[in-house]
Amino acid sequence: MSQQPASPEPHADVPVWDLPLRVFHWALVALVSAAIATGLAGGAWMSWHARAGQGIAALLVFRLGWGLWGTRYARFAQFWPSPRRVWAYLRGRWQGLGHNPLGALSVFAVLTLLLTQVATGLFGNDEIGFAGPWSGWVDEELSLKLTGWHKLAAKLLYVWLGLHLAAIAIYVAIRRQPLLRAMWRGRRPGAAAAAAERPRLAWVLLSLALAAAAWSLLRVSGLG
Repeated sequence: MSQQPASPEPHADVPVWDLPLRVFHWALVALVSAAIATGLAGGAWMSWHARAGQGIAALLVFRLGWGLWGTRYARFAQFWPSPRRVWAYLRGRWQGLGHNPLGALSVFAVLTLLLTQVATGLFGNDEIGFAGPWSGWVDEELSLKLTGWHKLAAKLLYVWLGLHLAAIAIYVAIRRQPLLRAMWRGRRPGAAAAAAERPRLAWVLLSLALAAAAWSLLRVSGLG
């Protein structure tokens, strides 16, 4: 009697996005929304715009650290969008639980835009009623130029947000992949061997300490 081939191991929901990464993600959504709203409102709201920027800066410091020593799918090296990976994805040959190569490009794009926003905001000056806490460290011409870059980066951020929301809608409505639920719960269907490990408390505390240091530095500089 011939043996039946073993059935493939069923995939259950396994941990992918760790809790620190998910808290970062949703906190960033809240603070970027606040920064956009207060920046568009202007006037007396600019002080809150600066505070939102301070919080974004602290979150970015956390994410940069967590991208180096965080859990499996949080590390930049794990989802670096090399041309080979992008090409494999476009040909339908990429497999994985974390960010796909196009999603990885989106992650690095928004991190770059937000870092640019924070840096130019620190040195910027709108000649009306707001000046970044470090604007006095550079001459006025450069400060005004950086303000222009800050506004340009904001427009690029709006474009990114539109593309990001459209991609989420496509994945949810057409491809039937509940990305928002995955980022909220941190789990996706996959093999047990592919699951992310538990975050190590020491690395979490180090990342939080660096973020707190960045927040404190900006507060002392006059953003608090």
